[in-house]
Amino acid sequence: MASGTVAITGANSAVGTALLARLAGQETLAAVAVVRRPAARDGLPVSPRITVEVVRYDEPERLTAALSGADAVVHLAGILFESRATRYETANVEATRALVAAAQAAGTGHVVFVSSLGADPRSTNGYFRSKGEAERLLAESGLDATIIRTPLLLGPGTAGGRALRRTAEQRSVRVLGGGAHTLRPLDVDDLCDAVLRCCAQRAPGVHTHELVGPEPLRYRELLERTAGLLGHGIDVRSTPVRLARLGASLTGLVLTGGMTTDVIDVITSDEAVERNADADLGVRLTPLSDTLAKLCGTPAP
Repeated sequence: MASGTVAITGANSAVGTALLARLAGQETLAAVAVVRRPAARDGLPVSPRITVEVVRYDEPERLTAALSGADAVVHLAGILFESRATRYETANVEATRALVAAAQAAGTGHVVFVSSLGADPRSTNGYFRSKGEAERLLAESGLDATIIRTPLLLGPGTAGGRALRRTAEQRSVRVLGGGAHTLRPLDVDDLCDAVLRCCAQRAPGVHTHELVGPEPLRYRELLERTAGLLGHGIDVRSTPVRLARLGASLTGLVLTGGMTTDVIDVITSDEAVERNADADLGVRLTPLSDTLAKLCGTPAP
């Protein structure tokens, strides 16, 4: 797709705004930024090449109209933390069902879905199961689809990046399991490269890729390296995962969402893949040291 239009759902997310910033700076692709609330317009990149559509997923005609004329749709909408108002079934599954129906009705041929490592419709974990069910909806839709499963995303605007820096700014922290789980952090700019390549080089059929960063390391090591870039050391102590799960279970008896057992299991999962998709997607991965330097506002090594 040398030129054309890309529609982006969840356009006010960190990945969405990063993609829009890329599209605003070039002269070939136009973008339709799809958001659910008028207030979500604030903070979006402004460009003659970007059109903003405020549409809810329970408005099928308006969603179809927003996608009409788009050559590809990038589906970013979804949640990790549930709330009383928003659950995995609605935000991750039903939103994808609505997106698929609208893309079919609009004649949009290609959907790029940013999913999560661990997605599996048979999972006992509610988050992983919802992501797997969303992937299944796409696989059975008859649309051409590219699914990119991602790990922890790092960048100044990402939730993972903000949480990492906020934690690393402390001198002493307690983290789940002592931060012993292994991560493969991915630079959000690398994900944007992959998504835009998928939009430009539409592959027929349904393809699932697992795209992770170039360097595996334990979470405690990631904290220590980030703290070092911020100019100090950090004492990483442990909160037992079993104790945290028990506390989350008890809290869940009276509250909805937040730090549930599902979320605890997601954020302490090892991020491992059999095959990294960087070569398949034509992405040159950013060294982790450069990604952390951008996050901390320090010169790249």
